Amino acid sequence: MGEAARVCLCIDLRSFYATVEAVDRGLDPMEARLVVADPDRSANTICLAVSPRLKAEGVRNRCRMREVPKDRGIVVARPRMARYLEASCEVVACLLEHVSADDVHVYSVDESFIEIGPYLPYYGLTPRAMAKRLQEAVAERLGYPATCGLGPNLFVAKVALDVLAKHDTEGICELDLPAFYRDIWFHRPITDIWQVGPGTARRLASAGIVDLAGVAAADPKEISRLLGPARARLLVDHAWGLEPATVSEVSAWEPKGKSLTRGQVLMRDYTTAEAATVVREMADELALSAEADGWDAQGVSLYVGYSGDTWPATGGSRPLEGRLTAHGVAEAAVAVFAATAYPGVPIRRVNVTLTGLTREGQPRLFDPASADPRRQRLDEARRAVAARFGKASVLLASSLLPEGTARDLAGRIGGHRA
Repeated sequence: MGEAARVCLCIDLRSFYATVEAVDRGLDPMEARLVVADPDRSANTICLAVSPRLKAEGVRNRCRMREVPKDRGIVVARPRMARYLEASCEVVACLLEHVSADDVHVYSVDESFIEIGPYLPYYGLTPRAMAKRLQEAVAERLGYPATCGLGPNLFVAKVALDVLAKHDTEGICELDLPAFYRDIWFHRPITDIWQVGPGTARRLASAGIVDLAGVAAADPKEISRLLGPARARLLVDHAWGLEPATVSEVSAWEPKGKSLTRGQVLMRDYTTAEAATVVREMADELALSAEADGWDAQGVSLYVGYSGDTWPATGGSRPLEGRLTAHGVAEAAVAVFAATAYPGVPIRRVNVTLTGLTREGQPRLFDPASADPRRQRLDEARRAVAARFGKASVLLASSLLPEGTARDLAGRIGGHRA
């Protein structure tokens, strides 16, 4: 018996957070007029999800609260991230009743890739019928509507989902390579294509390339000049509908270098002094989290974004000496901030990253003997208190300042209400 033809499926839960909130309220997720956002924040708060009905009425996805119509018929649901993670697990459990975990890669909280080729002869189904079966299983069990993209590899399946499936009456799109060239090559804007962001689009546009057909027709050396060799190879392959990676290979992949990042968009313009408080808080929390998971780190890096479009982002990095401690990371991050931030320019975004992560006990570049055992014992005590009584039970004194955000963020998931 010959090897089954490769068929990949990408399944996505429609307006997932809004759908979960609608179903939990006994509402039809396709007809409910609902947004997921925290009304206690400012009018500039971004809505995490907008229901399909409101999208059809012209409310754009990821809009700000001030852009939502002042209509008493619209439900504003507070984010419940723990519930969404629970719902995501329920969806995956439902899918695993039909396919093996070895053939599923959970790409995000609301999206998964599945290698369905081996299952088609077993179930006696076409690819579209198999997609329909999984759609119906999730809808019947949980009440969540889904869209599906099908293709000969992960990339084509993802593009079929993102660009075309939402326009199909059943929410399913199947593309082979001829259909990919016909329906996707000339699609614009090119940023609708998976992994093509605004920066990449701008660089391509500078050479007159505005769609995948243009990428396929261009000299690969020109694409490499614009994007760099590695990014160019990937994009040229994708322009031709090629992607050799399988679900099992993606799931088994590990990056050569490991890092850990925390990012925060501030709710108002912060002064330089106020932002320094947030940098210290974030670096401190990041280090404690890394220590708790058994990581050591080689360095810390910082990114600072400013209010408006006038000032470019700044940042830098600094090596860490000795074993990882919250105090050491916080001091290094604040030093990078002081050396690189524009003084007096309002700040709106801060990212702190620990780089060169290794497991404790592995050899590292700097002398571990320089670690202060008192700092390490203090970190252990802080983690123990936080584990028992919650993150907000033990904070830096600076977190009690008006600009501090650690108290508000404690207990949140991804910066949102749990």
